[in-house]
Amino acid sequence: MHAQQIIAAHPQVSGRPDDALVRCIEACFDCAQTCTACADACLGEETVAQMTGCIRACLDCADLCMAAGRLASRRTGSDERGLAAVLQSCEEVCRLCAEECERHAGRMEHCRICGEACRACERACRDASGSLGGALQ
Repeated sequence: MHAQQIIAAHPQVSGRPDDALVRCIEACFDCAQTCTACADACLGEETVAQMTGCIRACLDCADLCMAAGRLASRRTGSDERGLAAVLQSCEEVCRLCAEECERHAGRMEHCRICGEACRACERACRDASGSLGGALQ
């Protein structure tokens, strides 16, 4: 990904990007893709009727991760409090999706992989939110 380079090149960042925020952007986009693919794989399972909750969790997580990654990529006039709120929401949705995927991980490799991506994004969002200087406190 080019997140580090493009954010470092932003005129309002002056070559000093927030490393935790860059890792979060990358994790959000990775998680969005992984959750989308996992939801699609769930649709291909013979037990698809039992996967409704997992499919929904993955699609919700993918949508929020995509939005969070996009918002975190915008540095002009950044609203740190708003971004912190979005990242905290993303952290929570990733946690919930990971829990759902982990329920199926022993039987479905795609759910194991998705759970790992969600946990990584959960951590990255927590770290980035913290690096914003406690904007919500």
